[in-house]
Amino acid sequence: MDITWQLKKFEQLTPLQLYGIMQLRAAVFVVEQNCVYQDADGKDLKSTHFLGIKPNNEIIAYCRILPAGISFAEVSIGRVVTSKGARRTGAGKELMKQALKNAKELYGNVPIRIGAQCYLKKFYTDLGFQAEGEEFLEDNIPHIEMIFAGNSR
Repeated sequence: MDITWQLKKFEQLTPLQLYGIMQLRAAVFVVEQNCVYQDADGKDLKSTHFLGIKPNNEIIAYCRILPAGISFAEVSIGRVVTSKGARRTGAGKELMKQALKNAKELYGNVPIRIGAQCYLKKFYTDLGFQAEGEEFLEDNIPHIEMIFAGNSR
């Protein structure tokens, strides 16, 4: 799959990119997962955004990288999402590998914490994350916190 990767601060996003991000997040998290939640949570303003864009400018993969103290005490990666058409193509794995590399470049060799949906635990474990703590419900979806301690990849 032909994907261009872009890393941008919130102010650097074009209006069309911001619209594409919000559209993708709503399509997956609100519509597919039938989850009503406050997506515009104020954290986007403080995040660095990582986008996977097809040649037609459609955003098909996305996550945000947050500094320590915003979502967790540690640096974190959140709102990890791929479009329905991009799943099982390796786009999600590439998104996370590059996001981890970007987080290291932005914040140094520090632990990275995520709140992962439980059904994706193996996906994140395969990338080097380790589950920490008990499972919990967030927006009626089982989650678990996971930590990536060895950011030396």
